[in-house]
Amino acid sequence: MRAGEGMLPDEDALVIGRVVAAYGIKGWVKVQSFTDPKENIFLYQPWYLRGPDGWESVRLTKGRPQGKGLVASIDGCADRTQAETTQVGRDIAVPKGVIPPAGEDEIYWRDLIGLRVKLPDGRDLGELRQMFETGANDVAVVQGDAQSMDRRERLIPWLPEQVISDIDLAAGTLVADWDPEF
Repeated sequence: MRAGEGMLPDEDALVIGRVVAAYGIKGWVKVQSFTDPKENIFLYQPWYLRGPDGWESVRLTKGRPQGKGLVASIDGCADRTQAETTQVGRDIAVPKGVIPPAGEDEIYWRDLIGLRVKLPDGRDLGELRQMFETGANDVAVVQGDAQSMDRRERLIPWLPEQVISDIDLAAGTLVADWDPEF
């Protein structure tokens, strides 16, 4: 591969999963998907894996559900040892342009990252840094900073209309009806 060929610039990379372990003896890998539903990770192509020199293109040859997880075969990865040494632990990304725009009344988690989280009275709790799933509901990780009322990290349940009352992407804010002492 020539320099730059098959590479993805960081600013165009959208992380959609991670290679978490080797699977079997023929070079397959276990994949953690950040898509919903999780099987959608196989729909978005091409895949790029973060390597020591940036994002390099790989070709997914097969992918399928396996038990409660997902497994994939990546072209050129022929055995377990190769999978363990060259694939495991790498983030999976696609170019941002391959993901369709959010539909009506939908929002991608990626669009929430960086929003300022405010209380209904206008006090600032900090920046939304991460979203994650739990069994009951999704959770927003909000980190206080120099602009917020304190520097605490808060885990706020993602419960639209109960806790999350307003999202304004243009203004870069969302309102959370949440006890700041919790």
